[in-house]
Amino acid sequence: MLNSGSESEILTLKQVAKYLKVTDRTIYRLATDKKIPAFKVGGMWRFSHADIDNWIKQQSSKNEIDD
Repeated sequence: MLNSGSESEILTLKQVAKYLKVTDRTIYRLATDKKIPAFKVGGMWRFSHADIDNWIKQQSSKNEIDD
């Protein structure tokens, strides 16, 4: 049985854009450039909520190192 928590939640491109407070186009570009964890289902981008949260943590760590 699938876990109903946000850890296993699958998000659409629009949901990720809203979550990260950026445009749909920005998320689309990041996904096609393989700069954000994503996969396609039936030609449409999908994102694991847990993978996006981990990606955010990695980006935050990277920015701290660059500073």
